[in-house]
Amino acid sequence: MHERPPTSMVFYRPIEAAIRWTGLLRHEQEILSAISPPRNLPRTLNYPRWNELLLCMDRIYDAVINRELAYGQNGVTSNDESLLDSTELTIRHIDLKRWMRTHYPAHRPGFLFSRSERITHPIITLEAGQAMLIERQAMKAELEQCRRQLQALRVQQERLLQQSVVALACNNQCSLSDRAEATYLNIIGGMLALILGTSPSGKAYSSFRTQEAIVSALVAHHHSVMGITERTLNGKFASARRRLRSANT
Repeated sequence: MHERPPTSMVFYRPIEAAIRWTGLLRHEQEILSAISPPRNLPRTLNYPRWNELLLCMDRIYDAVINRELAYGQNGVTSNDESLLDSTELTIRHIDLKRWMRTHYPAHRPGFLFSRSERITHPIITLEAGQAMLIERQAMKAELEQCRRQLQALRVQQERLLQQSVVALACNNQCSLSDRAEATYLNIIGGMLALILGTSPSGKAYSSFRTQEAIVSALVAHHHSVMGITERTLNGKFASARRRLRSANT
């Protein structure tokens, strides 16, 4: 039975760091015995999260090649490029932790960071926090504008509902039957004939001589009343006079 390898060490080979980064420490001995070149790992291997391990290895070597992550041999930093393909290439614990804190702040694996560091570490950077604050303020302003628009629409809806109720009541109250309309037209026609007519002796019953004069007088005195317009009055008067003539024949 293999002895469980230590979780944290003073320095790591890249494969050892990648194994711990992906949480595969319990499979370390099996993985190490199944691979040979330090950088050319098999693309498929029957282990959970193997693809993630390959990605972590690529990240580590990418940082080493681009001088973002110090490396050496047996824990001694040298940055000797001849070590890039060597099984003796190592990375110090403190260098790996510093690099991960800078380039992968959301990653806090247990072999590098204590429990308190994993709980309290600031995943959100200052710049990201400021961007989130600005976005929140913009969303808050947009929400307030939407609320005002909603309130205006509610007021408009209430006004339209009231208008529809009034219009419906008016239609119900103002609609005339054919008989009632004929009666009113007969009355209007009779009054027009009387106003514009003369007595048997030839004396005018009123000072109005034409229908136009009556219309002008009504509009002048009652222009603000619904229906008292020149066009409406002329139309109604013409209908009334026709109705009266028809009734008398």
